[in-house]
Amino acid sequence: MGKESSTLLGILAGTAIGVTLGILFAPDKGSNTRKRIADEAASARDKVSESAHHLRDKVADTVASKKESLDEQIESIVSNVSHKTEDVITTLEKKLSELKDKNKKYQKS
Repeated sequence: MGKESSTLLGILAGTAIGVTLGILFAPDKGSNTRKRIADEAASARDKVSESAHHLRDKVADTVASKKESLDEQIESIVSNVSHKTEDVITTLEKKLSELKDKNKKYQKS
């Protein structure tokens, strides 16, 4: 979990605790206090759910972006290897041609 999500979770938890304690110590009827606590709990639950969805979307976007970047890097590496392989094959063909020429000279003698 990132620093941003930990901070957000801490703020939400602190807010929920503060509101709950404020309601418990406020002078009001028990039924009103219980209703306010239930309302605040539902509100906090909705905020946490919204934050979780936001975090999930952000992680999904980051993963998709990194995957795309990785795919591009792999494609670049494969292309580079292909060019290097072609260079090696060309060099080997030249060497083979030179060896064939030398071999022909030895066969004439």
